[in-house]
Amino acid sequence: MTVASKFAATVASAESVAADLKTFALETKDQQAKQMFQQLAQTMDNTVSQLRNRLTYIMQEEPQYASEIQPTFGSSLVTTQNNVVQNTETTEPPIKPSL
Repeated sequence: MTVASKFAATVASAESVAADLKTFALETKDQQAKQMFQQLAQTMDNTVSQLRNRLTYIMQEEPQYASEIQPTFGSSLVTTQNNVVQNTETTEPPIKPSL
């Protein structure tokens, strides 16, 4: 398993956590718990967004991993004609490493 596939699995896990938190927020009747779950879900959504941006960057740097990652994310990551992978669900630019 490559680093790219492990990273993709991490992104999928983070998305699952965000979805679970949203479910907990919907199912609880305790208003304080509901608010906590909503805040945690928002934090996880932000984390997922940053992770997806990083995955997009990885795919731009190493396009050969695209076929390995695509089954995990389906159409959310698409390969362009130049083999540059783009994340179609976010509009934020990828996070670039600091020099």
